[in-house]
Amino acid sequence: MTEIGMYDNGPMLIAYPDSIGGKLSALVSFLRNTYVRSAFQSLYLLPSLYHSDLDRGFSVIDYDINEELAQQSDIEALKEDRKELMLDFILNHASAQSPQFKDLVKNGDESEYKDFFINWNTFWEGNGEMTEEGFILPKKEYLDRMFFRKPGLPLLMVRFPDGKEVPYWNTFYQEVRGQEYLGQMDLNIKSPLVWKFYEETLKKLAGYGARIVRLDAFAYAPKEPGEKNFLNEPGTFELLDKIRDLAEPYHLTLLPEIHATYAEGIYEKLANKGYLTYDFFLPGLILDAIEHHRGEYLAKWAKELFRKKIETVNMLGCHDGIPLLDLEGLLPQESIEDLTQILVDRGGYIKELHGQKNMYYQINMTYFSALGEDENKLLLARALQLFMPGVPQVWYLDLFAGKNDYEAVERCGAGGHKEINRTNISKEEAMDSIERDIVSKQLEMLRFRYLTAAFGLDGEMDFKVNGPKLKIKWKREGVCTTLTADLETYTFEICA
Repeated sequence: MTEIGMYDNGPMLIAYPDSIGGKLSALVSFLRNTYVRSAFQSLYLLPSLYHSDLDRGFSVIDYDINEELAQQSDIEALKEDRKELMLDFILNHASAQSPQFKDLVKNGDESEYKDFFINWNTFWEGNGEMTEEGFILPKKEYLDRMFFRKPGLPLLMVRFPDGKEVPYWNTFYQEVRGQEYLGQMDLNIKSPLVWKFYEETLKKLAGYGARIVRLDAFAYAPKEPGEKNFLNEPGTFELLDKIRDLAEPYHLTLLPEIHATYAEGIYEKLANKGYLTYDFFLPGLILDAIEHHRGEYLAKWAKELFRKKIETVNMLGCHDGIPLLDLEGLLPQESIEDLTQILVDRGGYIKELHGQKNMYYQINMTYFSALGEDENKLLLARALQLFMPGVPQVWYLDLFAGKNDYEAVERCGAGGHKEINRTNISKEEAMDSIERDIVSKQLEMLRFRYLTAAFGLDGEMDFKVNGPKLKIKWKREGVCTTLTADLETYTFEICA
């Protein structure tokens, strides 16, 4: 064993600032508990840490701390405790309540932020026909190539002070309440003001103590007429490289967040360009291993990561759903469909892409419920995760074996399916749960993972599969540890 913090791939807790006890101070207190503090090297705080108005933080008004949920003193306490931070930066859009967009609405053509956002008609000029409603309808061959996240054209008609309505690009949510706009307005990355904003934000996140910055929705930001406007090439990678140049003086590591199928190979392209990659394959692969009693697909993925030296951040559950689309090309199609049916039968909600039944994207449910609410399965899943290459993230609700929260879904109404896996718990509940077997055993494994030198980034891994039985061995600097598991009985043993 070694001192806490010596290795860079220890476990990371994921939570909203108010997930435990309603405020970040309560979460900090939980992390300071004797049994918890040595289980986690870092903390991924979701973006309701900032001033935001929609999508549980992903519609950012500004990147100042939301003092209803957190204080600067909480951030300083995390620094004192040597808890490294991962924070979000949403590259594609900002809230319609942001100071930049409100200035645009107030001042119209006179606003200094007129080009901070994407004027739809300016973008499509010469590539479509003006409609009676006042926006350009792009040519059919352009529309046919485009990737949409919602029905209809991705635009919002914005009323200027002189009464005219101007369309602005709006990929995600939008709502108009009288003269007030709600939504996530796309940023114009060709504007120098946007790049000034990017630099200022990275500096601010570094000041909070961020070590890793998760780049949300980055693949939607580069746009060109005639392109699909999702993961455009080479524009997307040019954007990432420019962001990396801005982040380098602040010693920030970038984690681009993107869902794409294994067959597309985007994960490897990002890795080859020197970026951390999000392992969205692991949640489904572990479910496949446990539900289908086989380890060969999990082993294939582990060996590829190790052989190609792909540095990843992985998870079981998270604030979003369990990815399925990503598995195409890695698992047989019939296995994905069978897994989908198992999860739906266990109460999961399918999130589809713009209503197409054959384009399932992810399933919203807790990971514990995905495993049939079987504690032995959850402990096995955690053990498998901790022996995989990469930084293991732990969703706070998984730690407490949280079940599907159907009441939360009902309370939120249409579009509230994600709340099935976002149940806030009190500080008292969290502290009391430490004594539960399912929690204490996970914490014990997490401490072992954090403190064992064999898992260093330059460690050696050996992964063997024999039917439903598997063995994963890690070795580094004379320290060795082995996981043996039976995928039929859901039993396992960890030997130091």
